[in-house]
Amino acid sequence: MMKKRILIVDDSFYMRTMLKNMLTDAGYEVVGEAPNGQTALQLARETNPDLITLDVILPDNTGLDVLKGIKKEQPDMKVIIVSAVGQEVIVNEAVENGAYSYIVKPFSEEKVLETVGNALKE
Repeated sequence: MMKKRILIVDDSFYMRTMLKNMLTDAGYEVVGEAPNGQTALQLARETNPDLITLDVILPDNTGLDVLKGIKKEQPDMKVIIVSAVGQEVIVNEAVENGAYSYIVKPFSEEKVLETVGNALKE
């Protein structure tokens, strides 16, 4: 069976590494890591992953803009928003704009794998 391919978008190297380790350990293939929105859009095009984890706050633009850009080019792309506590407004707007679901930092490995697993089952 082909491994499901995931693109991680987060400006924090620490968060990207943590997510990458969790997902790789669970048998997923991490096809790219993007520290900002511009790279995220480029890698989404180049790697065409099965799923993208997208931090809502990025240095060059908001995750919302990135989400809209990805959805415009790849309407069926599964995107899971990663946010910190207190960013509910952005999260709600993201879901309205086609995000599949969200995980809130600090998160547990169980929560990440459950959310990603559910998204990829559909």
